[in-house]
Amino acid sequence: MKLRLLPVIISVSISAVVLFGGWFVYQSVAMENPLKQVVESTSGVELVHTHITNTATELELKLQSGVSLREVYSKIQNEGGSALGKRELKLKIVNDPSPQLEQWWSSALFDVAQAMETKRYAQIPKTLQDRAAASDSLKVSTEMDDKFVYITLSDGDQSKFIMMPRAASVMGVWPNE
Repeated sequence: MKLRLLPVIISVSISAVVLFGGWFVYQSVAMENPLKQVVESTSGVELVHTHITNTATELELKLQSGVSLREVYSKIQNEGGSALGKRELKLKIVNDPSPQLEQWWSSALFDVAQAMETKRYAQIPKTLQDRAAASDSLKVSTEMDDKFVYITLSDGDQSKFIMMPRAASVMGVWPNE
């Protein structure tokens, strides 16, 4: 039996177009569009990029100053449930904070990390408010839910948004246990 090359190439090409075209349409219509609609319906939030894998949905967002990161996460998690499925929702905030905010956060990070590590979450707002009292224009907002501690730093029209997971990542077995 002799196979002709042209019909085989044409049928493989058509199959590939139908398969990948169908996958692309499904990804766009059933996954990305519902999430995009949820994000666009949230005031003060702009969707920059979406990346969906089998295990996670990663959204890059740009937030305006004064927006509650906890409320944004909760709204996307609740209203985008069918599009998310069992995937983990990961938000990446792409705002460009000022160098002063970055420097202030890096100096406060040690105290915040210690409170996170010891699970003394109530120390975080107090620590940040005490540190922010030294600055005239810096405003600090902290919120928490069952998954994250959300910290928002605002200095005029510049903002920095931080999501810190409450469940510490597993580092493996200690060698002496």
